[in-house]
Amino acid sequence: MKLLTCKETTRLVSQGLDRELAFGERVALRVHFAICLGCRRANRQMAFLRRAVRALAQTREGGA
Repeated sequence: MKLLTCKETTRLVSQGLDRELAFGERVALRVHFAICLGCRRANRQMAFLRRAVRALAQTREGGA
C-alpha cells in the first residue's frame, strides 16, 4: 500500500463527502491520519464545519 500525501488525503476527504470511499481508501486515510498531525487537525476542522453548517441549515428551516 502506498502512503498518501497530504494533498491526496485532502482530495479523498473531500470525495468522501460526495461518495462512499472504498475500503482501501478508508484504510489509507486512517494510516495517513495516524502519522500526520496536520491532516488529523484539518479533518477534525472540516467535520466541525460540516456539523455547524447542518445545524445552521436546520435552524433556518425551522425559523422560516
